Amino acid sequence: MESRESIEGFAGLYERIRSAIAREMIGQEQVVENLLLCLIAGGNVLLEGVPGLGKTHLVRTLSHVLDLPFSRVQFTPDLMPTDITGTHVLERNGEGTAFVFRRGPLFASLVLADEINRATPKTQSALLEAMQEHAVTVGGETYAMEEPYFVLATQNPLEQEGTYPLPEAQLDRFLMKILVPFPSLSELKDIVHLHAGEGGEKVAGGEDILRMRRIAREVPVASAVEESALRLVLRTHPELPDAPECARKYLRYGASPRAAQAILATARVRALHEGRFNVSFEDIRKVAPPCLRHRLAMSFDGITAGKNTDDVIQELLEDLC
Repeated sequence: MESRESIEGFAGLYERIRSAIAREMIGQEQVVENLLLCLIAGGNVLLEGVPGLGKTHLVRTLSHVLDLPFSRVQFTPDLMPTDITGTHVLERNGEGTAFVFRRGPLFASLVLADEINRATPKTQSALLEAMQEHAVTVGGETYAMEEPYFVLATQNPLEQEGTYPLPEAQLDRFLMKILVPFPSLSELKDIVHLHAGEGGEKVAGGEDILRMRRIAREVPVASAVEESALRLVLRTHPELPDAPECARKYLRYGASPRAAQAILATARVRALHEGRFNVSFEDIRKVAPPCLRHRLAMSFDGITAGKNTDDVIQELLEDLC
């Protein structure tokens, strides 16, 4: 069990990282909060928002604050898997010629996959292998990524022509789906007068993130709290006999077991940020929406009723915790 000093150290470093990012960003506090929860929990993030909301700036700032290599890939329909993973090229050396592996942009600690749904399924799969396995396979050889490794993919919710939407099984690989809201009037005024800075002050490094992950994995979860997270996932399945009415009426299918793992992993990080070495019901309630919203599918009745997955999740949470 971790000491009180370790817990306080975790919370203090988390707050310094959050504050350093906040100094370079205007608004988007909840986006930054959820992004850090995923990073420390060891998962990947799907960001959804219209262009121009600072998603690239956010990831670039995160790389400066953590002093980690950053790479950005603009996904397009003609992008090939080897364009992002890398490929073998023939090079001349002192003994003649030999094939040498040239690493692609996926070989960075923080990877921004911009507009992932514009790439073909084959290229999407190459990215998802890197996300899941932290390695890529090229020419029958496997190349591991350096830790920590974090992928942040973006989607434009408005422009869907010429896109290849991610299948449900691939969406399930993202720990969270974070919605990036449009700024308020006061935030928009600050944005138009913003002068770009240096990218953020370095306050931590890769080893700090790995240490925070190790601490977070040891946070205990009481059986009652764990059961609430598991029951929440089960309640999203409309085919089960004890499914609530909102699930039966508005959902086509529910979340996978990965959703329960995501909720508990991010709830542990949130608990430590709050200075606690135990997960509370409130932690479950706070992390559930971004962990579930991309893992649920609305039924025809739900769509025609004007409901979305967040509406259903809130109904499921009302009488659970």
